[in-house]
Amino acid sequence: MISHLRAHLCAIAKDGFPVTYQALASALGLVPPNTIHQITVALETLILEDAAADRPLIAALVISKARGGLPAPGFFDCAQRVGRFQGDPSGPEAPAFYATEFQKAVEFWRAAEATG
Repeated sequence: MISHLRAHLCAIAKDGFPVTYQALASALGLVPPNTIHQITVALETLILEDAAADRPLIAALVISKARGGLPAPGFFDCAQRVGRFQGDPSGPEAPAFYATEFQKAVEFWRAAEATG
């Protein structure tokens, strides 16, 4: 599922718009129960891979409909564990970090998708 998820997010990067967890689960054909949990576990794996390879976090392309255009707190927690984010996932530094990481991810993964 990880490679399929990354490929799907690479395709999304070229449009430059985020996708919700629910829309991503539907696009990947995941079925209940625990579809969002399946997505979050897979996204955390992508964060670990991207951090280890010193790439922008492709998981930044996924947002929570309930958080006003931000990812779920788990995104920030995982980004903090890999040394990318400092602060409170609910604090004022979260939106700024997210905006920067989203832009870096779109630019990097759009180029990666274009070069195949």
